[in-house]
Amino acid sequence: MVNEADSAPAAPSEEGPREPRAERPDRSERPDREDRGDRRGGGGRFGARRRGCEFCIDKIDQPDYKDVVTLRRYITDRGKLEPRRKVGTCAKHQRRVAVAVKRARVIALLPYTAEHVRVSGVPGGRSASPGGRR
Repeated sequence: MVNEADSAPAAPSEEGPREPRAERPDRSERPDREDRGDRRGGGGRFGARRRGCEFCIDKIDQPDYKDVVTLRRYITDRGKLEPRRKVGTCAKHQRRVAVAVKRARVIALLPYTAEHVRVSGVPGGRSASPGGRR
């Protein structure tokens, strides 16, 4: 068994000083980047992002719960509220949109659930076992 404390320290590298790095081409001039065209940003996986809250831009303080056309932009096709990061509202107006959507649901201007779930009674992604979880 070799005791590491007794062994001699490793000899320093005998290569000497390093040579300076070769000049890299500018990123925009690299040959592997030519075929990308005018596309900017990440891979284009997500849609165009809105800049700022729609209510702040239009100087609307309180979203109207009777304006169903506007409120439908903030709910999914399944009837759920869209998250802030997706619709681009500020925190203050997202809370007010949530209240307005809930008020519109109470007086039956907006649905609580998706139409196919209400008609058939069978939810899309879950098992329809009456006893709950097994």
